[in-house]
Amino acid sequence: MKSLTFANRWNADLIEANYQRWLHGDAALDPLWEAFFEGFELAGRHAPEAVREVMGEPVATTGDSKIQARAIGAIYAYRAIGHTQATINPLLIELPINPRLALDRLGFRESDLDHVVDTGNYLSGKAMRVGELIDGLRETYCGNVGVEYLHIQETAKRRWIQSRIEPSRMRHEFPAEEQKRILRKIIEAELFEKHLHHSFVGQKRFSLEGAETLIAALDAVAQHCPRFPVHEIVMGMAHRGRLNVLANFVGKSCDLILREFSEHHIPADLDGDGDVKYHLGYENTWQTENGSPITVRLAANPSHLEAVNAVVEGRARARQRILSQETGELDRGLVLPLLIHGDAAIAGQGTVAEVLNFSKLKGYRTGGTLHIVINNQIGFTTDPADARSSQYCTDIAKMIEAPVFHVNGEDPLAVAHVCVLALEYRQQFGEDVFVDMLCYRRHGHNETDEPAFTQPELYRKIASVPLTSVPLAARMEAAGVLAPGQVDEMRASVQRFLDHASEKAAQLEVPTSQIRLRSFEGSSAITQPEYNFTPVETGVSAERLAHVAKVLCTPPDGFEINPKIARMLATRHSRFEQGGGIDWAFGESLAFGTLLMEGSPVRLSGQDCERGTFSQRHSVIHDIHTRDRYVPLLNLGENQAQFCVHNSLLSEAAVLGFDYGYSVEYPQMLCLWEAQFGDFANGAQVIIDQFIASSESKWGRVSGIVMLLPHGYEGQGPEHSSARLERFLQLCAESNIQVCNITTPAQYFHVLRRQMKRDFRKPLIIMSPKSLLRHPAAVSPTVEFQTGRFMGILDDPKPGEAVERVILCSGKVYYDLIDYREKNGLTRNAIVRVEQLYPLNRELLSKVVGRYGDKARLIWCQEESRNMGAWTYIAPLLESVFGRKPLYSGRGESASPATGFQALHKREQQELIHEAFEM
Repeated sequence: MKSLTFANRWNADLIEANYQRWLHGDAALDPLWEAFFEGFELAGRHAPEAVREVMGEPVATTGDSKIQARAIGAIYAYRAIGHTQATINPLLIELPINPRLALDRLGFRESDLDHVVDTGNYLSGKAMRVGELIDGLRETYCGNVGVEYLHIQETAKRRWIQSRIEPSRMRHEFPAEEQKRILRKIIEAELFEKHLHHSFVGQKRFSLEGAETLIAALDAVAQHCPRFPVHEIVMGMAHRGRLNVLANFVGKSCDLILREFSEHHIPADLDGDGDVKYHLGYENTWQTENGSPITVRLAANPSHLEAVNAVVEGRARARQRILSQETGELDRGLVLPLLIHGDAAIAGQGTVAEVLNFSKLKGYRTGGTLHIVINNQIGFTTDPADARSSQYCTDIAKMIEAPVFHVNGEDPLAVAHVCVLALEYRQQFGEDVFVDMLCYRRHGHNETDEPAFTQPELYRKIASVPLTSVPLAARMEAAGVLAPGQVDEMRASVQRFLDHASEKAAQLEVPTSQIRLRSFEGSSAITQPEYNFTPVETGVSAERLAHVAKVLCTPPDGFEINPKIARMLATRHSRFEQGGGIDWAFGESLAFGTLLMEGSPVRLSGQDCERGTFSQRHSVIHDIHTRDRYVPLLNLGENQAQFCVHNSLLSEAAVLGFDYGYSVEYPQMLCLWEAQFGDFANGAQVIIDQFIASSESKWGRVSGIVMLLPHGYEGQGPEHSSARLERFLQLCAESNIQVCNITTPAQYFHVLRRQMKRDFRKPLIIMSPKSLLRHPAAVSPTVEFQTGRFMGILDDPKPGEAVERVILCSGKVYYDLIDYREKNGLTRNAIVRVEQLYPLNRELLSKVVGRYGDKARLIWCQEESRNMGAWTYIAPLLESVFGRKPLYSGRGESASPATGFQALHKREQQELIHEAFEM
């Protein structure tokens, strides 16, 4: 029988092709092929010719090609699966053993251990005995740190990691003073939790106990930031350990945190509803040990785990732009996004994958994120076996080829070491990196929970584990780093600080210096002017409009565009010059262009938004021969502001969260997110509910984000008709958001410009059009862009003389009503448009409708079903303004937003329009 060699089993041509790629250093070659060819080459060498220094003496490599090949295989094996045998779990009593790393499975006998082999790309090919090689590999890959990195395709990145961990055998190189600082940070974390536990018995705080090493890890990262330099850290995390992070890393005053535990505590400057203390964010600038300033921004977030991730990425990218403006050159390394995850959440929440998908996309990348997992090895009460299908909670990291460092949380020096290494990787390659800190949760999900109900054995183990600082201090004393009694003084010093903070917290007066107020202009406002309807002039001079229009419609010489687009641009410019017929998309571009000329940058993001879902926008045009891109709005003039338009990944929650975060940090920029269809916003409901609608009330974070949600009933079925207007109106209170259903391009132009011209910021939700994009009546004359302003209520331009009914409506249905009235010659009615549903300008509404007298019947007409749309919101408001109940004309109640049958849609639409004029 013919023996089955590698060459028999595999295509020889494929082997030869990959061999040539390996010889030429192809970085994209699979690591498995690399390992094979390295072993193949080394095994074929004549060993007596190679003489190396081993153990300080010249020793010839042994000429056993099989042992040589097995040595290369062992190197690859430890690099690939050494982490499975690493001592990373602080709760395991027995050392983990992987049979695949046993000597016999690697092909060695005891007698082979003294053979000298060439080590290939391990330690630069140094010759060494097999036994020494195995010892080095075990110490590097099977100690308190386990590394996964061979899934990374780029050779340079793998070699970089190897160069950082293999020569040192993964040992840290912290000087004595840095080791003492690490110990002190852990003591601060431990005593802070102890102080809270004894001072506020039974109160929830979601403590960090069992994972106090996190504070030392974060501090180590910050201390090393000036080396690169990193000026700012933008952080996101869940509630576990947040108070400790706020106090011992971000720098929020302890007395303020302690005061927040009081049952009677109400902040003196509260302007809104506020939030529980373990959801709050904070910002602070402090000095590292070498005197360099570092700014830390911890984002506030709700209990929806991982939802804040996208917001942090958006905020970080905005900060990168802002800081880079000072130097004139974009440097994403200046701002570090840092996300702290829980093990159950990172494996279970789908938004994690959405956000990771940002990492290399030009419109969303932030130069790499440092991810730290607080791996409790449990969810609320759910074991890992029930929480994920993967071996590690961090396996999602492999989708973007990010390296993962698994580390024992009870070895603070190792944790700090890999966190600094992770920072270096991020700064070197501008990509994400993960640190999986395996630890435990000393209490239950919160301090009132009893974990022994569901995990009795686990919590018996946890009860026997000492405080992390105890064995660390003992090791440092044994190594001579710490003098006898020094750790006791550290503890006493920290306790004195906490006692003093408690005394200050007990004072009745709250010093205003402890309440961090940020100015609105500094983009971190927690107070701003009240919402008002004060008119804002948003018209633009004819000269500026003409300049913008010409640039928008004139491609550069030699740039050949699609003939259909060319005709569209020519038509737009012709209509502009003739003084009328400006459609919705052109009106939008004029708003963007004039804002850019005035110094207001614009960012538009969303699925297919460069062209527009309905082929209406064409903000980026392409040469039909070369595929070169041309962006007219980037060519308005030398002093214009920046225009950014990005087709997004196919995500709603993550992208909207990102753009919201961007708008929070950069209120001077008009930030827009466009849904492909309005109902796609369903996928971003957590961001809408927990951030956009409520962040100002809960956390004092203001945003001027604009959401464009295509909405309108045109027979496209249940999924592409409604943007769920009713859901946004249900969220409205305390002037938190603006909801508009606009009917003309000029109104759209003015509302976008108004968004940047007022002295306050509110999210703007627009029910944007679909069929109206090309409706011949849905156009505006040029003069309406030169003068005037946005009007929340639009009166009927051609009302009857003796009006018997006033039909109020919003959005596309207005054109159906106008068309029906004209075709049927109806004169005793007025059609009034409510362009801004919330906040509703009652005074203007009363004035406009009041001109038709008290006898005219009030009718609300809408396309949506009765239990949807604006009806349930607007009906009581109209009654309170006019003292009489309005009548309803629209579809009946339904479970689904719209019918899927075109014929039924047309019949329903005809009936509701007819009914509005018959009431």
